[in-house]
Amino acid sequence: MALWKETTMNEQGEKPAQEPGPVSPIPQRTEPQRTERASNINRESVFGAGVTIEGKIEGDSDLRIGGQFKGDINIRGELNIEKGARISAKINAASVTIGGELEGNVNASAQVKLLESGQLIGDLKATTLTVIAGSRMRGHVEFGWSDSESVKVASIRSYEKGKSSSAV
Repeated sequence: MALWKETTMNEQGEKPAQEPGPVSPIPQRTEPQRTERASNINRESVFGAGVTIEGKIEGDSDLRIGGQFKGDINIRGELNIEKGARISAKINAASVTIGGELEGNVNASAQVKLLESGQLIGDLKATTLTVIAGSRMRGHVEFGWSDSESVKVASIRSYEKGKSSSAV
């Protein structure tokens, strides 16, 4: 038994076409496994200057607005309102940075930053507040209070209000 294949000549004296040898498998590209943390790093939705949207925005990721928006914003990430943006909205977010104009109430579970170019007309509630010189705001502000402390203060205020109106 032969371990090799002998080449024979055809009638014209030429070697027949070689049969293809065993096909080697094409190496497959392996992509690194994405972890949950890595997939959340750059999850930011952006709409820039010149874009106008009206409605409701909800989600888990970050949002950057450079244009105009009117409606409600409920996100678990960060909201960045860029310089030149004009927003009329009720906002609930983890943190909010205001560099443009915002008319509406802001409720942030973490931090609010009011930048030099930022303007807020509305009430603000956050864990921490950073105000840069040159920014403007008109409205009621609450920061630094835990939820339980806020409820306690609100109940004391309503009790005192009721007490003073009954004394009249």
